[in-house]
Amino acid sequence: MSEEKPVAASGGCLCGAVRYEIRGPLRDVINCHCSKCRRFHGHTGAYTSVPREHLVLTVQSGLKWYLSVTDETPAVHRGFCHECGSSLFWDPRGNGSHIAVTAGSLDTPTGLKTIGHVWVSQKADYYGITDGLPEFETSHGGKLG
Repeated sequence: MSEEKPVAASGGCLCGAVRYEIRGPLRDVINCHCSKCRRFHGHTGAYTSVPREHLVLTVQSGLKWYLSVTDETPAVHRGFCHECGSSLFWDPRGNGSHIAVTAGSLDTPTGLKTIGHVWVSQKADYYGITDGLPEFETSHGGKLG
């Protein structure tokens, strides 16, 4: 029998119909400026990432998954609460061992920091990126962890 890892972080949606625990280290936050994240979040997507096996759903009655068939990121499922609308996960099923978790859904304090920006080629025109962090036209290709 394997030993259960301690909870490193927890989080959930606005109404509580989705709650989760993370039992392992989290990657620092990457801001995604792609058109899909802007529509899904109402602005940029701020994501941490964890190995899939470290994410434990403790309440999932509100969890729904959206898969766009016209998206340039095929097989990516976006998890959200169907009760309150909170965006929670970005899951490249079948393509990677990690799942992205929205930084805003984590309980504070997180101890995380923002480390860069991806998909700046699709950034909206109503804001600027002025923090001096690394920027990538598309994906960071593993350069940010």
